Formats: sequence, C-alpha cells, structure tokens
Amino acid sequence: MMDNPMYPAASRDLSRQRHELAPETSDAFKAFSAAVFADGEIDKKTKQLIAVAVAHVTQCPYCIQGHTKAALNAGATDKQIMEAIWVAAEMRAGGAFAHSNLALDTINHVGHRSTT
Repeated sequence: MMDNPMYPAASRDLSRQRHELAPETSDAFKAFSAAVFADGEIDKKTKQLIAVAVAHVTQCPYCIQGHTKAALNAGATDKQIMEAIWVAAEMRAGGAFAHSNLALDTINHVGHRSTT
C-alpha cells in the first residue's frame, strides 16, 4: 500500500476548493456536463458507455470510476461496459496501427532497408 498515492481520492474538500478557486468556471463546467449527459438523440446509458470508453483512452482514473458507476446507474450491464472498453482498446491500438504509415513513409524516403 502506498502512503502517497499518485491520484488522491476525490473528496468534498477538494471539490469545494476547486470551486472556490474558480467558481464561474466550475459552475459552467457542471452545467456543460449536465447538458452533455442529458437524454437527447442519444440516451443517457449510451452516453455513459461512450464516456467509459473515452475515459479508458484518456486514461483518467477518476473518469473511469465515475462513468462506470454512472453507466451502471443508467442501466448498463457489466458486459456492455466491458464491450465499450474493448472498443476503446481497439481504437487506441488502431491509432498506432494507422500511424505506422508515418514510419513506413519515412523508411521509404530515407531508403534504409533491413537485409534481415
């Protein structure tokens, strides 16, 4: 067990401090978040599944926990959450795969070829 974890536990004290330091921005962010996650053309559960996937790509532990909990509360199943995570994993890996074109193009322009 670590005495000084990398990510402190979210707390009301930290939330209050964040709000006190920039109240207008904090209020605007809360309103924005509420609008984004409200039912619309996409239902709340689907939006939370998207958020779970994105949280895994951005690697935000607070977002992973919060949106996983919100997805469950919106009716998502464990299997739906895991499937969303696999979609995120494929997209993250897909970026590396797609960007390999940059390395291949550089190899082709520089002209170095391995003989083995």
